[in-house]
Amino acid sequence: MIRSKASVVEQNKRYVCPDKIRIFNQIGIDLVIGRREGPYIYDLDGKKLIDVHINGGTYNLGHRHPEIVAAMREAVEMSIDIGNHHFPSPLRGELAQILVNLSPGDMKYCVFAAGGSEAVDIAIKSARHATQRKKIVSIDNGYHGRTGISGAAGNAKTAAFFLSDAPDDFLTVPFNDPAAMKNALENNDIAAVILETIPATLGFPLPENGYLGEVKLMCEKAGTLYIADEVQTGLARSGKIWAVEKFDVVPDILVTAKGLSGGMYPIAATILNEKAGAWLHQDGFAHVSTFGGSEIGCHVAKKVAEIISRPETLEHVNRISTYLKDALCALQNKHSFLVEVRQCGLIAGLKFDGDMGAVMMSKALYDNGVWAMFSGYDLSVLQFKPYLFTDNALVDALMEKLDQAMVQCTAGSGQ
Repeated sequence: MIRSKASVVEQNKRYVCPDKIRIFNQIGIDLVIGRREGPYIYDLDGKKLIDVHINGGTYNLGHRHPEIVAAMREAVEMSIDIGNHHFPSPLRGELAQILVNLSPGDMKYCVFAAGGSEAVDIAIKSARHATQRKKIVSIDNGYHGRTGISGAAGNAKTAAFFLSDAPDDFLTVPFNDPAAMKNALENNDIAAVILETIPATLGFPLPENGYLGEVKLMCEKAGTLYIADEVQTGLARSGKIWAVEKFDVVPDILVTAKGLSGGMYPIAATILNEKAGAWLHQDGFAHVSTFGGSEIGCHVAKKVAEIISRPETLEHVNRISTYLKDALCALQNKHSFLVEVRQCGLIAGLKFDGDMGAVMMSKALYDNGVWAMFSGYDLSVLQFKPYLFTDNALVDALMEKLDQAMVQCTAGSGQ
């Protein structure tokens, strides 16, 4: 059905997300996504954009990757559907074994969910049961989801909006501050520390040398489990399967979602070591999820796991990441408006001058044919995440558009 953009916006404004539409309209972004393919999305009015937001990593492989589309078709033709979460499933078992084998350390179990927030809930519940402690430590203005439990970990303001904050049980410390983490753990009463390996909504600040390893050692000494939230940073974006591997840290629990779906069918997973997953032997009904580990989703996710595990995929990510790094450094040298480049593989945060610098850039890039999202908890940092199969030509095109956008943002400012 062909519909006008205005009618779609009005319907969503009325029934779905009025305030979000208001905010984007204030910025001057009126995107309604129509056709999509590879690194590109097209507005309903035909405008072509390079997508470097990729919905937080959902489109790691690009939009409608041919092998993922084929896997979806195969799943439908296999006479399967979502399945029944109570009973063994060949597809669920196969995917669980693949994810366990792909994960660092001595992981044993995989509990499936429909999305990242639910997977984080499972991680926290598992840590609480394993340690018989309730308190969780995360970082100031961290983001781990929007359900009741996951939403309470991180930014207290958003949890308090729904009266879901629990400051006595969910503590926060600054990122890259080992002393603050040590103080939080000193009473040996913390169930888990949960960290995004590179915190996305905070603007992708990189862990300082040794920080994550030091936190892991503190956790071990305090009897606290380490949860690696790899929802945005995992699945080969860093040049490793999991970004935590770049920092030589072995978590007790690892959470993956978004890109595991291939951008085609929702699925998430919480991967547990023996201690964290012991509850699975004690009460198999302690957590249930009707759509967690749906059989169609498992078939798609198996193909995702295969693609990201290919040596040529990881080799390409590492090669193009170096090319991107050099290109971004050249732009930074040209424009004082770009004050910092934070990059690990194809995970990048671009910090611009001014508290709203990234919001300005998001609008300017939109005008120039790129969709990039500002960081929710630091509006000076633009999330810049090209898809895994980005090539030199696409990097060059992105740099040209970044250059144009910065000129647009600084016109008349003397920068």
